[in-house]
Amino acid sequence: MILKEDSINGKFRKEKDSLGEVEVSENKLWGAQTQRALEYFNIGELMPKEMIKSYAVIKKAAARVNSRVSGLSNENRDLIEEVCEEIIQGKHDDEFPTHIWISGSGTQFNMNMNEVISNRCSQLAGMELGSKTPVHPNNHVNMSQSTNDTFPSAMSISCAVEISERLLPELKRLQKSLQNKGTEWKNIKKIGRTHMQDAVPMTLGQEFSGYAVMIEDNIARLEYSLEGVYKLCLGGTAIGTGINAPENFGREAAKEIAQMTGLPFISGKNKFALQGSHDDMVHLSSALKTIANSLFKIANDIRILSSGPRCGIGELILPENEPGSSIMPGKINPTQCEALSMIALQVIANDTAVTLGGAGGVLEMNVYKPLIISNLLNSIKLLTQGCYNFRRFMLEEMKPNLKVIKKHFENSLMLVTALNNVIGYDKASKIALYAMEEEISLKEAALKLGFIEEEVFDKIIGSL
Repeated sequence: MILKEDSINGKFRKEKDSLGEVEVSENKLWGAQTQRALEYFNIGELMPKEMIKSYAVIKKAAARVNSRVSGLSNENRDLIEEVCEEIIQGKHDDEFPTHIWISGSGTQFNMNMNEVISNRCSQLAGMELGSKTPVHPNNHVNMSQSTNDTFPSAMSISCAVEISERLLPELKRLQKSLQNKGTEWKNIKKIGRTHMQDAVPMTLGQEFSGYAVMIEDNIARLEYSLEGVYKLCLGGTAIGTGINAPENFGREAAKEIAQMTGLPFISGKNKFALQGSHDDMVHLSSALKTIANSLFKIANDIRILSSGPRCGIGELILPENEPGSSIMPGKINPTQCEALSMIALQVIANDTAVTLGGAGGVLEMNVYKPLIISNLLNSIKLLTQGCYNFRRFMLEEMKPNLKVIKKHFENSLMLVTALNNVIGYDKASKIALYAMEEEISLKEAALKLGFIEEEVFDKIIGSL
């Protein structure tokens, strides 16, 4: 099948691979194997753009190392580097039409990259597209490599870059915003709640300090999970033995990639572990899932605390960003909380797919690589954007409803807990039950029952 809509002028050229000739639109840089993929794997979403850039980084690093240790000419190295830099800058994104749902190894995507680089090099050198001259997609662009070590390495680079440059900074801003609320509201006394029922007193600041530390702990977990992601399996080639690659290729390529990205990538010591399994990716996904768990709790806690506003708890006033109902005038809904909650559940679902994909490694290879990376990058993107929106459009503009907080505090029967050390648990329980039955205050109940002097009661409750 030839995708006619891809040809501007309806003209095609012949491209060859090991199976024979294939017609490719005259204006496209990809080759035969990419064209075959468009016919046999035309399913769903395209491969994430983050993988395009990461793969170009790998090919650029490989060209540099191959020019030193594998006989790649300086002229071909320079051409490959120039094209890879164009790809990194996003100049050829439309030349990567391969989908996520391809070979489990990602072979078609690797060859898509090899073919585009080769053909663009031909253009720069004044040669015909498809000539594979002066740069051959397999012999030169893919030199010392295999899909089986480049694709998982691109997965690692994509995740590490997106987390380091986007997700972690946004999590840190969210943590700081929560911490600021904790400090700002440290003296606002309120009633805590357990089992969705009134509990002992606390401050609104203490409540939000808990949220801040939850995010702080998640940042630490995420940073720890990156340690495994930084280990690259380049140099392992097909199954980890390093066939067709110089002994020091993986180490030198990792150094080049670390220099290009500014991240501490290293060559993994055991390529068999890295290629036969993707446990580091599963570990990373678990860290993302834990972040989602925390965000789900925080978003839903705020949704509960802001409920009402008149007929619920109503202790928090949310910003009025948009009308909340098509039928009820003046209604404002906790939409940012809802959006973040849905994002959290999607990330948890993504983790299930990554976990099952990670468990699917058989013998020397895992054939669920595209599934794993697409879900991981989706989780990273959703968490990054969700945290930004939640912080910017809800958290930073949220205010305490001091009048309601004070009313709840003064009406709570659980203040009686503070009397335990003076009159004992049993008498304190009778005060609470009596106050509830008679619909009177704790103080009135305590004085009527004669369990405590008024000045002692005032001193204990006033100290809370």
